[in-house]
Amino acid sequence: MKILHKYLSWDFAITFAVTLMVFTFVMCVGAVMKAIDLLARGVSGWLMLKYFLYNIPFIFTFSIPMSTLTAVLLQFGRLSFDGEMTAMKACGLSMWQVISPIILLSLALSGVCLALSGTVAPLSHFAQRRMLAQLGMENPINLLDEGRFVRDFPGYMVYVAKKGRNNQLKDVVIYELGSEGVRRSVRAKTGTMSADAQQQALLIDLYDVRIDEPDAKHPEDPTRARYINAKHYPVKLAFADLLKKQNVRKKTSDMTYRELITSIRHIRAVYPQLSVKDLLRQRMGMVVEANKRLALSLTCFALPLLGIPLAMKSRRRESSVGIAISLGLVFAYYFFIILADALIDHPGARPDLIIWIPVIGFEVAGFFSIRKIN
Repeated sequence: MKILHKYLSWDFAITFAVTLMVFTFVMCVGAVMKAIDLLARGVSGWLMLKYFLYNIPFIFTFSIPMSTLTAVLLQFGRLSFDGEMTAMKACGLSMWQVISPIILLSLALSGVCLALSGTVAPLSHFAQRRMLAQLGMENPINLLDEGRFVRDFPGYMVYVAKKGRNNQLKDVVIYELGSEGVRRSVRAKTGTMSADAQQQALLIDLYDVRIDEPDAKHPEDPTRARYINAKHYPVKLAFADLLKKQNVRKKTSDMTYRELITSIRHIRAVYPQLSVKDLLRQRMGMVVEANKRLALSLTCFALPLLGIPLAMKSRRRESSVGIAISLGLVFAYYFFIILADALIDHPGARPDLIIWIPVIGFEVAGFFSIRKIN
């Protein structure tokens, strides 16, 4: 058994290493193009290399699960095609005895992915954004993230539910802040956004607008607030101070897992100005991000558990078949990720639980498929 497990482990490790290099190289193309653009703008080679290296941990969080699944599909597809699985069964070995080293390795890779997505990748992503901000190279339009309240602009807190093509915005919420709190809240169904390099400001034109102005004497009483409807409302967000101070706030994607959990538990302290409805929306975005990272890490275990019986049933040793099956399963997983992100504005739909549907589904289907083959 020791010799067999050593053989299977080494075979898996070699196949995994090759597929990891391939997937990582493919996913690095975007970072390479950006690094070339930085080089063309006169950035030193050392800073360009740092920018590229900062992308690697984030890319690994996606390429490791894909590589684990592909390696399993290729390995057990070949073993089944060559009749080695039949020989193992003829020797009295059960499926669970055969696949146990691969399952243990996939669990170890899940731990690696959890460490990357929970700590290393957020820190490297934040360091990359700080480097770009110091160079003055970051596109100011990217300061507005989908699905989170942005507090980077002096005197404003901005939320954008969706950014479309040509910088089209949907479901925009803007809090105009004063020394005593919220002076005015602006909500719009649609909007357009552009950056003015000379004024160093983001220019946002809002349409179908509702403006809420709290009563100066009773700001906490919504019945005394004044409501104004407007077809068009322009907003100017200055980012000159951000470039001078090099003050880059952490996005949700920049937070470590511990920071995410702390922010979720003390959301009111982090965003004291938000209304109850907007607070729930912001909290749900953080909860979805935390669950997304954990679920993505566990796919290193869930996908191979399903991939092993699929590879044995396909009985093909060609790499193209294994990669095709791998891409199909990964696409099915990311469909639920996209669905969860789209439902962040609807906390009642529990998008944080939707993320777990493919993970649990893969594990259950894989367990019963292996049991059936056994």
